[in-house]
Amino acid sequence: MTRLLPFPIVSFCLLALWLLLNQAVTFGHVLLGCLVALVGGWILTALELPSVRIRRPGVILRLAALVTIDIVRSNLAVGRIVLGLGRRQRKSGFVEIPLDMRAPYGLASLACIITSTPGTLWVNFDAQRGVLTIHVLDLVDDEEWIRTIKERYERHLLEIFE
Repeated sequence: MTRLLPFPIVSFCLLALWLLLNQAVTFGHVLLGCLVALVGGWILTALELPSVRIRRPGVILRLAALVTIDIVRSNLAVGRIVLGLGRRQRKSGFVEIPLDMRAPYGLASLACIITSTPGTLWVNFDAQRGVLTIHVLDLVDDEEWIRTIKERYERHLLEIFE
């Protein structure tokens, strides 16, 4: 059974997504959706994803709350910048952040957090040096960004994944 459906939850979600996008539950759409679901599961098998072990699942809720608050605050800040409120000179730039984290799922989660927060963007991660480069729309203090990423996000992700 695992050869046919190696990732049953992913396959089910792909089928549901297919039907939602087509807005129809006809025999043809269900058949094509099942084909997409099967092929999607097989493609994930070919990727040979590393296994994940979440050590402290309760920390996920705390991290999600922090990220939600930061996204709302960043939306308001970027909105003020776009609308031209506050007349101070804006400076954007790149910040290099040394990371202790090496877990692939932790780094992927950090990439999603940083990129989904308005005004910031994951640019590069140098795995050899362990240095993350981000772009910040309104860069005031490099050290504040380093402290924010390491204390608010990396610390929690280390607890979850390593």
